[in-house]
Amino acid sequence: MNNAVVNEKLYTIEDVSNLYNTPLFELIYKSMGVHSKFNTVGEVQKCTLLSIKTGNCSENCSYCPQSAHYETKVENTDLLELNEVIDAAKNAKSNGSTRFCMGAAWRQVNDNNDFNRVLDMVKAVGSLDMEVCCTLGMLSENQAHKLKEAGLTAYNHNLDTSESFYESIITTRTYKDRLDTINNVRKAGITVCCGGILGLGESHTDRIELLHTLANLDPQPESVPINALVPVEGTPLANNSKVNIFDMLRMIATARILMPKAKVRLSAGRSFMSPAEQALCFLAGANSIFLGDKLLTTPNVETDLDHELFAVLGLTS
Repeated sequence: MNNAVVNEKLYTIEDVSNLYNTPLFELIYKSMGVHSKFNTVGEVQKCTLLSIKTGNCSENCSYCPQSAHYETKVENTDLLELNEVIDAAKNAKSNGSTRFCMGAAWRQVNDNNDFNRVLDMVKAVGSLDMEVCCTLGMLSENQAHKLKEAGLTAYNHNLDTSESFYESIITTRTYKDRLDTINNVRKAGITVCCGGILGLGESHTDRIELLHTLANLDPQPESVPINALVPVEGTPLANNSKVNIFDMLRMIATARILMPKAKVRLSAGRSFMSPAEQALCFLAGANSIFLGDKLLTTPNVETDLDHELFAVLGLTS
C-alpha cells in the first residue's frame, strides 16, 4: 500500500505526555537522533499549495477565512481552469517544488463535473513528474479510488486538534467524519497527509491528544503538517495570540519521535518566523516546507527568501 508505514507500536496517552513534557533541549536532542536514523539530515522537501476553488465553504471552521459563515476579505472564486492549474504546477516545479497540492473549499466531494475536472487536474500534474496531493474535504471510498486511478499521490485531511476540543472549533462535521475520510483514503491505497493547527485556544493536553491520535493511526501518516494559526480578521479566532516558537519546536520534535518516517511539514504560520526560528524547526525534525506567497489564502514566506535560507543552511531538496 504505497510503502505505508505499518504502526509497530501503539502509544499510550502517558507515553505521549511524558515525551511531550520532556525538557526542550533534551527533547530536541532525542528528535535529532531519531531524524538522523530515519531520514536524510538537511534534506527538506519543497511543496506548493494552490487554491483551486476559493471561499464560500459551508463548514464553520473557526480559523478559516474561506468559511461562508464569516465576513472576511477572501474573494470567492469558482474552480480554476485546467490550463491555469497546469501553468501553476509548471511554475512550482521550476521553483524547486517536487510536490504540488491542490485545495478546494468544499465540505465534501460531490460526484459531479467539478470532481471530474479535478481528476483531470490530478492526471495533468502527475504527468509533470511531480507528487500530487489534494485536499477537497470529506470523500467516499469510491471517490478515493477514482483519485487513486487518476494518479493521486496523497490526500490531505487534517484532524486540526484533539477530539476533546474539536467541537469548540468546528460544529458542522464530527471528528469521526475526519477519521472516516482518512480510512477511505487508506482503503484506496493513497498516502495520508494529516496533522493539526496550534494556536486555536487548545491546551497542551489537547496537543498531546492530537499527537496520540496521529501516532496511533495504522498505518501512520506519511505526511504530518504542523500549522500555526494565522489569525484572519472576520473569523472567530481573529484575536488569538501568535504561537510561541518553543511550542512549535516541542510539537515538531514530539511528532518526529512518534512518527519517525513521516514528512513533518512546517506549514502555515511560517511567515511569522525568523530564519533562525525556521532553522530550529528543521533541527527539531521538520523536513518539508511550502513555497509560494500564499498558503491557500494566508500569507507565506517569499520564495526568494526560502532559496536564500536553503543556501545559508546548506539544505537540499
